[in-house]
This record gives sequence, C-alpha cells and structure tokens, in this order.
Amino acid sequence: MIRIGNASGFYGDRFAAVTEMLTGGELNYLTGDYLAELTMLILGRDLMKDPNRGYAKTFLRQMRENLALAIEKDVKIVVNAGGLNPAGLADALRELSAELDVDARIAHVEGDDLRARAEELDLGQPLTANAYLGAWGIAECLRGGADVVVTGRVTDASLVVGPAAAHYGWDVEDYDALAGAVVAGHVIECGAQATGGNYAFFTELDSLDRPGFPIAEIADDGTSVITKHDGTGGAVTLGTVTAQLLYEIAGARYAGPDVTARFDTIQLAEEGPDRVRISGVRGEPPPPELKVCLNTLGGFRNAVTFVLTGLDIDAKAKLIKRQVHAALADNPPAEIDWTLARTDVADAPTEQQASALLQCAVKDTDAAKIGRPFSGAAIELALASYPGFTVTAPPSDASPYGVYRAVFVDAKAVPHVAVLPDSRRVDVAPSARTQQLADVAEPALPEPIEGPTRRAPLGTVAGARSGDKGGSANLGVWVRSERAWRWLVHALTVDELRRLLPETADLPVSRHVFGNLWALNFVIDDILGQGVASQARFDPQAKGLGEWLRSRHIDIPEEL
Repeated sequence: MIRIGNASGFYGDRFAAVTEMLTGGELNYLTGDYLAELTMLILGRDLMKDPNRGYAKTFLRQMRENLALAIEKDVKIVVNAGGLNPAGLADALRELSAELDVDARIAHVEGDDLRARAEELDLGQPLTANAYLGAWGIAECLRGGADVVVTGRVTDASLVVGPAAAHYGWDVEDYDALAGAVVAGHVIECGAQATGGNYAFFTELDSLDRPGFPIAEIADDGTSVITKHDGTGGAVTLGTVTAQLLYEIAGARYAGPDVTARFDTIQLAEEGPDRVRISGVRGEPPPPELKVCLNTLGGFRNAVTFVLTGLDIDAKAKLIKRQVHAALADNPPAEIDWTLARTDVADAPTEQQASALLQCAVKDTDAAKIGRPFSGAAIELALASYPGFTVTAPPSDASPYGVYRAVFVDAKAVPHVAVLPDSRRVDVAPSARTQQLADVAEPALPEPIEGPTRRAPLGTVAGARSGDKGGSANLGVWVRSERAWRWLVHALTVDELRRLLPETADLPVSRHVFGNLWALNFVIDDILGQGVASQARFDPQAKGLGEWLRSRHIDIPEEL
C-alpha cells in the first residue's frame, strides 16, 4: 500500500502539522486541503488588493520550514493551496526552493478559474467562479516528475485520488478503484476530524488534547486502511471514520468529476488499534457536468448584541426593539433581524447565568448607513432604555459579507491543464463516459425493536456530525449496534427531526438511509440562507447542528 497523509483540513489548520507528518513516520505523499466556499471568497478579496496573491500564504511559510525535509524523505506534496492563483504559488515555490538551495520540481494544475468566461457561461458577475476539477491533472504532474503539485479548486478527495491513480496506473474507467480512493480521500480531507476531532463520543477517547493527522494506506484495488502515525494523539476507530464519512454528503451517490462513489456500498472493519479498513466501494461513471462555486459580494453587515439580565426579559427585549426601530426610522437598513437567546436561568448563582442575549443584525448595500450610524444609535440608548443596559462589544463599522451559490456547467466547457515541472502543458480531457445522477431508492428497513422506553437525550445512544454546503446543511446520525439501528431507522423520521429541531419545521428536509453504516443523513435546505459568508444564523456553518440534535430528548428503548 502507498501511504498518503493529510496535514491540513482548512486554511488556518495547525501550522506544525506538516512537520509532524513528515517526521512522525513513513509517508509516500502528503496532502493538504486549504480551500472551502468561504475561503474562496477570502482569497477573492485578497486578489482584489494584490493581483499577485489569491493563494494560501500559510502553505508557503510551511514549505520554508519543510521543503528540504520533504525532498530528503522523498515525500511528494499535493495541495490545493493555489486557490485563485496556482501559477502564482508555483512561481513563489520555485523562488523559495532557489533561495533554500533545494532541488524541488514544482508543478501546478489550472483551468478551474472561470471568472474571465463568466458572461459566456451565464454566471453573472461573480467575485470568484471556480469549477471543481478532478484528479487526472494531479496524476499527470506526478507522472511528469513533480515533487510538489499545487492546484486551484479541485474536489477535496482528488488530492488523494491523483497520487493513487498515478502510482498504480489506474485507467479513467477503473471506477471501483477510483471510488475507493475517493472515499479514503473524503475521510482524511478534514485532517484531525478523522482522528477524534469534533467527535460526538469524544469523552471515550484518550489523548485528544493534540490529535494526530490521518493517513490513508491505499492498495492497488482502491481498498484502504485509515490510520495515523504511532504515538500521536487521538484515535482512529469505526466511530471516528463513520463520523467523517457522513460529513457534508447528501445521498448514496457521491458525485465527483472522475467517478461517482456509492456510499451505500462502503464496508468498514477494525483491523487493529488505530486501523480501520474501508472496502467494497463501488463506482459509477461521473455526471456530465461540473459543479461551479460562485461567490459574490452581497453587501455589508453589522450587529449589536444587547445583554438582558434578571427579570422581565421579554419586556426588556420589546422595549429595545421599539427604540432601535424608531432611531433608524428615517433611514432604515435593507434588512434588520432580531434573535433572542434565552440563556438565562431563574434564581441564577452568577450574573452571566441570569442574562439573555438579544442580537440585532442589519444588512445593506450602503456600508455608511449601517456602520457607526447604526451601532452608535444603539449605544445612544444606554441611559434611556431597559434597566441593566449593556452590550457585548463597543460600536463597530460595517463589514462586507458574501453570497454563495452553486451552478453546474458542461465538463467539456471547462479546461483542465497540468503544467509540468519543465513547463510543458498537458490538456486533461473530461470523462468520455458519463452518467446522470439519480436518487437511490430507500432500501428495505429492518424490523423495529420493541420494549419499554425511557425519555433521554438522543446523544445517549447516537452520534452526529453536521456541516454546510452552500445554503444547505447536512446532518449525519449513526449508532453503534444492530439493535440500535433497528430502533433509529424507524424513530428518526423527517417529521421527528422537524419536531426535535423546530428551526427546520418549515424547510425542505430529505432523509437518506445508509444501512451499511447504521446511519442516516438529513439534508436541510435553505437553513443557512445564502451560505456561510452571509451569516444567516447563529451557527453559520451548521457545525453544532448535530450536537443540538443529540441534546434533544426522545423516547429510547431501555435496552439501549
């Protein structure tokens, strides 16, 4: 098996992880995922300020410390840190290698950036427009002798699929092998989330203070073992791998530009301490279209959070709302939203526990309107409003927010170019064989279990993981025994989810059944408004949605 490690799950992840992975044990490849929908917006704003930027500067600093070490250990590095300017990052890496006197062969992948063709492709006027490319450009760069490959927007799993395909010489229609590598890549792409980070049953794990980063050992048929370096913190278990498999997915068909992986065919088995085998994954031809991530500047946002303490919380909230609306009446913002969080408890032993938080958030295309004029108007009420008036922060200026949307374009309309270390350019053709996506019918359900029940938090027996996909959220729920599965699959319906999470009551919700993982996945549309950058709700990336669900009480069989 080849050993492919990961050292970054997002732009801002543990800086030292690259060094830790290179020095912690044997590796053939080291990957890093630096991009997300919000990151593309951030890099787009960086590029507006400086046309030479637009890439993840953190990676360049990591290479200053680790490039020589990677070359010495013969570890190939594959990252998507190129962002909106992979050619620029490749040039910066060549300058760095010359400065360090390190003979490093640098390659990059381009073609995903569609901003210049936005009008032609009917994409509007976005700040960023990036198609999700696949793994074959990475594979071409590695076959061309690259030590470091930087890309722009490729699918996260492609960082793993590319090295595996290059190493084993897979064909574009080796769908089962490709799908197996996609699943392995999906597990390790978010770094320490596969080794105990953000894990629902974290209290059961030892040494979680500094979890190690994950490794996928991939065989020539696409089967894999998820593990980590010996002696590092955290753990790799059936639970941690299942949790990550459920992260940011939808139904059984997980579509990518090279293959559609069938998540309903995944089989997991513990092979030993910190070793989980993934096998049985089936693949299908990819869809004919590529997903494109579009970010635009939506306007400006500002907020003030009032602290309401003690008695008469509702009356205090009504008073300040009337006063703020009156103060803004002559020039009201385009949007004004109020959120009251009743964090207060009766007869509280501390002042903080006696307090509720009332947030007033405003949006407008005019930054001046909702800057100091808005927050200043709120503060002017300090001595003329409810008793105990205070706020959580001083007045602030408005800040820009982004709007995300996904569109799909014909894969044949998107260039995919591997720029090799010797500057040769290799065009990567889109998949000749494609297959339109279709929903997988819900499988036959097992017989439910019967017996006395007790009211308790769902998280007593079930784990969960949730996250964002544009304006939608996904919420995966799993259990750890066949008996618990026979209860969960009948108990946690869409209607029951809506009852447990009232914020979803009026939103489109779909349920997907993964009997092979003893898991359900719910997709909740529109809960995040126009995406994470629009800050539509208290938890804009839906990271805590699963933990909220686990805290809700439900009738659970006593035997569980």
